[in-house]
Amino acid sequence: MADGVPQGGPAPQAFLSIHELLKRFDDVTAVDRVDLDVRRGEVFALLGSSGCGKSTLLRMLAGLETPTSGRVLLDGTDITRAPAYARPINMMFQSYALFPHMSVQDNVAFGLKQEKLPSAEIRGRVDEMLELVQMSRFARRMPQQLSGGQQQRVALARSLAKHPKVLLLDEPLAALDKKIRQQTRQELLDVIDRVGVTCIMVTHDQEEAMTMADRIGVMSEGRLLQVGTPQEIYERPASRFTADFIGDTNLFYGTVKRSEGGRLAVGSPDFEGELLAEDSAMHAPGAAVWISVRPERVRVSRHPQSEGGHRANRATGTVRDVAYLGGSSLLEVELPTQRRLKAVVTVRDGGEVLSTGDAVHVSWAENECVVLVS
Repeated sequence: MADGVPQGGPAPQAFLSIHELLKRFDDVTAVDRVDLDVRRGEVFALLGSSGCGKSTLLRMLAGLETPTSGRVLLDGTDITRAPAYARPINMMFQSYALFPHMSVQDNVAFGLKQEKLPSAEIRGRVDEMLELVQMSRFARRMPQQLSGGQQQRVALARSLAKHPKVLLLDEPLAALDKKIRQQTRQELLDVIDRVGVTCIMVTHDQEEAMTMADRIGVMSEGRLLQVGTPQEIYERPASRFTADFIGDTNLFYGTVKRSEGGRLAVGSPDFEGELLAEDSAMHAPGAAVWISVRPERVRVSRHPQSEGGHRANRATGTVRDVAYLGGSSLLEVELPTQRRLKAVVTVRDGGEVLSTGDAVHVSWAENECVVLVS
């Protein structure tokens, strides 16, 4: 996939469309010509490391930053230059930004009062939102009397009270202890699902993006590198950055030896034998490529693998480290070339228990690795 072009082309039935969106701060490009379509009712995650431009992109959608160039369309209407208060978009900030001098119910009612809605309607919406996030019994409490998870619920209720078309979440779980994130994550998804609002969230936490989003956009240095479902992003990364950023992977540099019939043969200085991969693209002999193979795809055994009868995608090595993870173990295996690869192994049904110093054989199938050219 080309930089900035969503995998598989534009999303069908686009509800929010971003076209060539650019944001510069003096001579620094924070967001670099991003194109993106988001579907109605979708939970979409912008994933990337700190400083990659994802929060700046979110702030432009909210109307808190003015684009240098480009367009933003919401349900067919151009909102690129519309002020924040005129957009049917609400944003929940990482810090929650609750007013400390206001009670829970007054925080939720604040935006509705700014719109000068009738008092009865305000009360009805506040009650509805607090019930939705299970905070009705805390209506009269002050923010400082609440836990982090409870403050998040109040911030969510306030963001949803105005019935926005789009909800923007900036690192929604970052302020919570890791211990309660999983439960809170599901509660947040349940509320979003019940309301049916289109949601765009920003996160640097890949687990958060993979478990919450329908689709993910991976960003780096202001550019949108790849868009796809969590499975597409993980199983078929389009670049070394995505492969390495999403989960863990082994990357082997090499040059093309043969490319024919949907099969690629690569010679690598990190591997004694050939590397074989399924790949439909044609690559010229001598072209530089990388082979990405996930640790859980690597088979490790004290005994040589018998299938295939050739040395492709297999080698001998020595276990240098074992990290016990409960249901599995993460191994570091040193190859004869001194290159180390990672493998996740699960011991069940009397399988092998491997230890540091064990001589082992490693292998993986041709369809269990990905060819990357950038």
